[in-house]
Amino acid sequence: MKKTANTPISRRLVLGAAMVAAGLTISACGGGGATSSGSGGGNVELNFVFWGDANRAKMTEAALRIFEKKNPGITVKTEYQDSAPYADKLATRFAGGNPPDVLAMANRSLLEYAQRGTLADLKSFPELNLDKVPETTLSRGEVDGKLYGLATGVTTIGMVVNKTITDQAGVTIPDDKTWSWEDYAKFATEVTQKTGGKVYGAGYDVATETGPIMLARQRGEDFYTKDNKLGVSEKTIEDWFQYSVDLRKAGGYPPAGFFEQIGGSPAQSYLAKGTVASQIIPINNFRGYNEAVEGEVVLLRIPGETSGERRGYSADPTMLWSIAAKSKHPKEAAKLVDFLTNDAEGAAEVLTQRGVPINPAVADSITPKLSADDKTFVDLMAAIQEDDLPPAYVYPKGASVVADTLKQLTTEVEFGRISPADAAKTFMEKSNAAINK
Repeated sequence: MKKTANTPISRRLVLGAAMVAAGLTISACGGGGATSSGSGGGNVELNFVFWGDANRAKMTEAALRIFEKKNPGITVKTEYQDSAPYADKLATRFAGGNPPDVLAMANRSLLEYAQRGTLADLKSFPELNLDKVPETTLSRGEVDGKLYGLATGVTTIGMVVNKTITDQAGVTIPDDKTWSWEDYAKFATEVTQKTGGKVYGAGYDVATETGPIMLARQRGEDFYTKDNKLGVSEKTIEDWFQYSVDLRKAGGYPPAGFFEQIGGSPAQSYLAKGTVASQIIPINNFRGYNEAVEGEVVLLRIPGETSGERRGYSADPTMLWSIAAKSKHPKEAAKLVDFLTNDAEGAAEVLTQRGVPINPAVADSITPKLSADDKTFVDLMAAIQEDDLPPAYVYPKGASVVADTLKQLTTEVEFGRISPADAAKTFMEKSNAAINK
């Protein structure tokens, strides 16, 4: 694959906006619990929990050893697991009165935890320096003027295409700066046809809310509004479902039942299996996909960015760092969050695993250590933020129910048990009933 130049990470990466996604959830695969107690037998032990795979855990542990050396008397015990069991375990721990000191918080869960009074206001800690963090980034963790979550890094979603497959099939990849959703459908269908059905042109996840969030923004709607309500229209949700139905009928998208629970890592993806030619991913995972796929993978913008009313992109937290209100060691916990945010030496171990660092100086400092693939992700992040992006807001209470409802209805639509129109109506009813209740 063509390598990018070794250019510095621009400050515009973090000055432009604060992130969506993914629930975007990023790198959520594998792994049971892992612990570490460090050396030196300090008199304060922090419990630090996050979701991710073994590689993320390894990089995090390397950074934590640096933290312990710089903070004698503090050791860090870590736990990590896949995103789904992580969410359940976290809820159980808070309910049982045994929360971790420092934790990774999902965008969709922040408001709910904050309104329950279970999280500390990060602005109240003098040990945590927020001077270098852009206000747009801080705003994604703010509730009623208090800061309950601090972005671990920023990223967004993008399209990856196995160019080796498309080249062999004789299919031209459209210009991602101008392509529409209709262009993407034609491209995907042509790939399936010219590979004789051996490879499906599209393989993105219809059930993940980052897709309809982008589509809603492109149509001038806020999926979630500034006042913590559901702002997406029923028509947009119907169209999101209908798009996959039509693409499946045309042959560009796999048949019902094609996708199974295979894990979330790039190596486990259908793109890596060679059975789909394109997929939507959190773009900070680009290196993992390019390493896992046999062939050349290219990273593209999401379709529809220039054919809609406005841009669909925003720069969102991959996840957020929070401190439990009942932490037994709040000052030490704040020191750890400060380290994770502002320490260049620690960031050099983690690099862009959790997105582009939110401290611009730290982001610049890791540039020489980035691989060509990571630079590709960073360059796209910078280019996207040069556009006039719409605002993005804290997810409302009940956003987890919204996400679960989308997943359930996607399966019903996939197997033809419910029409896109009826699914959209049900989605709106259940989502509105759950939000802020």
